Amino acid sequence: MCDICVMNSVKDRMLSRRNFFRATAATGIAAVATGVSAPATLAGGHGMVEDMTHTLHPDFPTYFGESQFSSEQLYNYAEHFFNLNQYTVVEHTGTHIDAPLHFSEDGASVDEIPVSDLVAPLCVIDIAQRADEDADTRVTPDDIRAWIAVNGDIPGGACVAMHSGWAGKVDTDGFRNFDGKTQHYPGFHVEAAQMLIEETGARSLAVDTLSLDHGISADFASHYAWLPTGRFGIENIAGLDRVPAVGATLVIGAPKHSGGTGGPARIFAMI
Repeated sequence: MCDICVMNSVKDRMLSRRNFFRATAATGIAAVATGVSAPATLAGGHGMVEDMTHTLHPDFPTYFGESQFSSEQLYNYAEHFFNLNQYTVVEHTGTHIDAPLHFSEDGASVDEIPVSDLVAPLCVIDIAQRADEDADTRVTPDDIRAWIAVNGDIPGGACVAMHSGWAGKVDTDGFRNFDGKTQHYPGFHVEAAQMLIEETGARSLAVDTLSLDHGISADFASHYAWLPTGRFGIENIAGLDRVPAVGATLVIGAPKHSGGTGGPARIFAMI
């Protein structure tokens, strides 16, 4: 097929897709094809949506301190009448998922995370003031007990998130906070992870830092406690300062590539 024929075919397909999506939007999406029941938290309705995702770019800070994302434009509109990029990314880059497989021999890969776990009541534990004074601080069982005393029990299926204020540092060296030997930022204490496993129905942890464990960790104890149980993690989440401690619903757009140990995700909260 000639080049101009290929381009015309692409444009025709794009127009057909646009018409399809317009028709779908007009009729409304009344049901999801998978038939999964919506969590009860959606029934009460929500008034607004907050983006909980950092924009991914080549200079986004990483645990290892090296760029883990690149993009190359293969087609451009001026020449080809459509745009198309090819990107290369390490799974654990930007706002991303840690699947159980990430820290276990045979845990669930990212495509095997139950879709029911990807819509979650959001519980935000705020340690920002303490983190401002001590970068190595962690969420502890006492923090969880204090949250429960004010907000009630942690709902089944919840995502328990640490708000340390670190998201505001994402464009600075203070996000990785490397002193030449180790990194310094907050995370979950292993005893907090164990408490959530044993005493609640929480299915995911989220942190606004680079790791579920605090930066100086040498043993990744919280990763090893949490992920092999079939639960998952979210790292580098954004926007925790814009959502309430309780009452929001987190929607986690996890990737679905076969055998993945995680991957960048688009995450938002309905409030």
